[in-house]
Parts: sequence; C-alpha cells; structure tokens
Amino acid sequence: MIKKIIVSLCLLISFTALTQEGTSSAYSFYGIGDIRFKGTVDTRAMGGISVFPDSIHINIQNPAHFASLKYTTFGVAGTYNTTNYKTETQEQRSKRTTLDYFAVGIPAGKLGFAIALYPYSSVGYKIQNISSDATPVFSRYGGVGGVTRVFAGAGYQLTKKINIGVDIQYNFGTIETTSLRFINTVQYGTREKNNSNLQGLNADFGITYQTKLKGNRSFFSSLTYTPQSEMKLNNARSIEIIQFLNSGAVGVIESEDINVEDTNIKIPSKLTFGTGYGRVKNWLIGGEISLIENSVMSNRFNDIDDAFFENTVRYNLGGYYIPNYNSYSNYFKRVTYRAGLRYENTGLVIQNKSITDFAGTFGLGLPINGTFSNINIAVEIGKRGTKYNNLVEENYINFVVGLSFNDRWFVKRKFD
Repeated sequence: MIKKIIVSLCLLISFTALTQEGTSSAYSFYGIGDIRFKGTVDTRAMGGISVFPDSIHINIQNPAHFASLKYTTFGVAGTYNTTNYKTETQEQRSKRTTLDYFAVGIPAGKLGFAIALYPYSSVGYKIQNISSDATPVFSRYGGVGGVTRVFAGAGYQLTKKINIGVDIQYNFGTIETTSLRFINTVQYGTREKNNSNLQGLNADFGITYQTKLKGNRSFFSSLTYTPQSEMKLNNARSIEIIQFLNSGAVGVIESEDINVEDTNIKIPSKLTFGTGYGRVKNWLIGGEISLIENSVMSNRFNDIDDAFFENTVRYNLGGYYIPNYNSYSNYFKRVTYRAGLRYENTGLVIQNKSITDFAGTFGLGLPINGTFSNINIAVEIGKRGTKYNNLVEENYINFVVGLSFNDRWFVKRKFD
C-alpha cells in the first residue's frame, strides 16, 4: 500500500513544491530569501533538535541517522501559517498554506539511504505605499520565487555505537522582484524587474554516537558539518514604462533590458553539535548549538547596500515523552508528546539592527493502529524582527501536519 501512495504523491508534491509561494515576509527580499526548512515535523515539534536516532522517522538534518532506519519510510508534511506584521504605524495579517518536504528512507542492513525534495528558501512579499505629499506617489514592491533542494544521502553503522553519513544537495530556483512607481499627475509610470536563476551544489557530513547507561537510560551526541559552497546566479534586469489599465492590471508601453552582472552567492558553512539523554521508549531531552558563517552571504545584486549579513549562533532545546509505548488499553498513553524552544540570530542586519527569531514549539505523534506509521502534528509560536528602526515585527503561528508511512520492502516472500 505504501508503494502506491508514494508513487502517486511524488508527482503531485514535486509540482507543488516548485510552484508554491512560501512566505510573505519583507525580509525575504534579502539574500536568497527566507530559509524555509527547519527540520521534519517530529524534530520541529522539539525545537528543531536532530540529535535523537529514530527507526521510523526520516531525519534529514543529519545523514548519519539514515543508518538507524528499520523500515522503509515515506514522510511528507505541510504548514498552515498565520502572521501578524507590525511597524510603528501599521499592522497587517497574512495566511498561507505550504508544502514543507517529502522524503523517502530505505534501510539496507548497516546502510541506510534517503532522498528528499523540499523548498529551501522562499521569496514572497507585496508592499505598497502612497505618499502624503502634495503630488501623491504610488509605489509597489513585490517578490516571488525561491530555492528548491533535491537531496540524496546515505548513512552507515560503523560500530554499534557510531553512525556516519553524507548527503549531496542540488539547489535550483528562480527569484523575481519588481519595483513600481507611479506619479498621480503623470500619464505613465515605471517598473523595474529583476530576475535571478540560481543553481549550485552543497553537502553535509554527519556522525552520531549513542551508548547505554545505568537504569535503562541512554546518552546521545551528534555532529553535523556543512562546508561552504557557492550558488551561481544568472541575473537579468529590465526597465519598463507602464500604464494602469481600467481592470487594475499593468500594461507595458515600452521595455528596455539593462546589463547587470551575474553573481555568486556563498552558502555558509555550518557546524552543529548536540547531546541528549533519557529512556528511548519513555522520555528524552536534548539540546543543540549551531555555528553558521552567515557573514559570507550576500545579496543577489551588487547595488543592494542597505543590509549585510553576520555570523550566527542558533540554540535548540527539546524532547519528548511517551507514557507507555506498548499500552493496548489506552491510546493516549502511546502518543508521543513533544515540546521545545529555539532561538537564533538569522544573520541578517538591516540599519545596523540584527534580525532575531525566537519560537516555542509543541506537538503530538499519533500512532496509526496496527502499523508503525503515524501522524505528526506540531505548533510553532514565535516572533521575528522588530517594529522599531522602521523595520517589521513578525508574530507568527505555524500549524504543521505530517505523515510518516512505514513498510518492509525487499523482503523475499516465503509463501506465494
């Protein structure tokens, strides 16, 4: 059954991942947009920590965990987001539903393999303003697109306590931004369009360690390293003379292409270290620290000079609790209860103000009776940015729902 589900969903999900608008944040104008991927739904409910091995969930934050899979696993998740945007003078709300990822993991003895497709970053904003001068000026700014990532990796059980792994990721996408200005007393307005086609490769290397302690407890640790890489951008710019039509659409009167340089954006190196402790089938708590060299990041065009990037430290803390994993009389005792916190300096600095992001998370892992499959739910409540210094404060709530299907593949039948 899972094979049919995977085949039918993969085509739908692939198309959806490439066409969705994944954000409405003005901060997505900078760099390559908002970094969307925060982990699979089960790790996201625990503040984003990825230190724990799991035999029935795909952990694509550390490729060493692929060797812990015991069943062929298919994971898919989507997010419903509501965000309240505040400045010192205005307030606006947005809502959107997006696909987060789909992934397939396949165990093969001491080896484990995984492939995945997910939106890595998104650009999506619409801002308009009418000046209060004697001659009103109408301005509109918009952006769409982002970076999609195709992912393939493998993990290997080096010893009973140590796993190692590596993955390769191909990044590709298109970003388009527009700036429009129309003076009320002038017949025509102007619009600038900027397009960037992006592509590049990067890799992750991971190692995990786990050992048994007294009292049926275990200790876990993990290390993930992402070397610095580059993404190539083929850039194009045009200036248009435009006119508003009666329907409200924009008609192009004349257009001229402007020569702009192609650019390279560096994808920063990242080092993540985590530890965890607890009883695997009862409770676990862990934490992670990530050091990200975001100072090497840049904007898509060389003439964007009102923002820069700085190095980042990200903190994640979380865990889970299962009252009684093999209870037959009480379903809720088999439910996995998850919670966590995360805090990060995003690396973006605007008007000498660092943009930070803080969120609290909690969620449930709901087992499907008679199988190892489950439904995972996560809620993320957080705040990014500030409304001071002419910036935007974003107060958001993310509702995430994911499915994890599990089955045995490549098992030779004893009876036909």
